[in-house]
Amino acid sequence: MSMAPFSGGDATGHARPAVIQLSIKEKGALYAAYIPLFSDGGIFVPSTRQYTLGQDVYVLLTLPEDPQRYPIAGKVAWITPPGATGTRTQGIGVAFPPDEKSRRLKARIEEILGAHLASDRPTQTI
Repeated sequence: MSMAPFSGGDATGHARPAVIQLSIKEKGALYAAYIPLFSDGGIFVPSTRQYTLGQDVYVLLTLPEDPQRYPIAGKVAWITPPGATGTRTQGIGVAFPPDEKSRRLKARIEEILGAHLASDRPTQTI
């Protein structure tokens, strides 16, 4: 049996999506990270890793006061580079995919945030 060196991809040669675990413990942090402007929802992920726009990422998201982990097969929709202006944290905006699981997750996030959604407090997002 021969062993080929691991190429970092799957059998088709495509790179596997990056897997990111994101645990948000407080409503204020969820408010700062949630991206309601994306039609199917999205989340900001602080990261110093290099990503490209459109890159597939797999996020395991944990929400405040919710023991469930939500898997998201999303795409990088924007990148906040190191040294960005203002108080922006380096990281990526991940757009949720257009499916029923995303719609349920978006509704769950908005249920948790409630009145916070109407706030004009600054966030890490667009």
